[in-house]
Amino acid sequence: MTKKLTALLAVLAATVLAGWGAGVAVAAPAKIFLGGGSGILVLKGGNSAAACTLTTIGRSKTGKLIGITAGHCGNPGQKVYSETFQDRGQAGTITHSFSDLDMAIIQMDASKVVPLRTVRGVTIRSVDPRPIGFPTIACKEGRTTGNTCGIAWFSEGDVHLSQLCVIEGDSGSPVVVGDRLVGMVNAYYFLGCFGPETGTNIKPILNRVASIPEYKGFTIA
Repeated sequence: MTKKLTALLAVLAATVLAGWGAGVAVAAPAKIFLGGGSGILVLKGGNSAAACTLTTIGRSKTGKLIGITAGHCGNPGQKVYSETFQDRGQAGTITHSFSDLDMAIIQMDASKVVPLRTVRGVTIRSVDPRPIGFPTIACKEGRTTGNTCGIAWFSEGDVHLSQLCVIEGDSGSPVVVGDRLVGMVNAYYFLGCFGPETGTNIKPILNRVASIPEYKGFTIA
């Protein structure tokens, strides 16, 4: 009788443990959704952060998930967070920043970040390396002023000038013509939203990305 009871208790104990084990689940890491036009925060030290906008996001031939923003938004080694999904942890780290083009490259955490082609009012389906100029109508999506459009005045070298409404926080915003990415926002002259806006054309930006071996073959995700 004692042996039978002991055996029964052992079976019951095993069943209970198996039941508990089956109920334990490891939660999948919460995803961070980012695309051209998403607001980002770059940690500057302590509790201070710079608020900027992501130009675009994509993958290199080596499988790296990278994002692009304005160079004055941060320096190599600084951590980047999504403004919308701050509670989901670090999205990436700035690896390169170039003052001549005022552009920066962010290597994203591919296990967390989900790349988007559409962010609010802007969808990016392709890249157009041709410089923009009068009388083209260009648009942008920024974390501060949202979706705005204006006439492109001219393009000279790597830089364009337009009548887009931009203010602080819109740095890095994708400049598009339709669904084609043509550049990024970097600054404005005189008065915010009255401008004019000035930014970098996408061709020199992509050429600079391609000059970094691990980021060659970058394409929009």
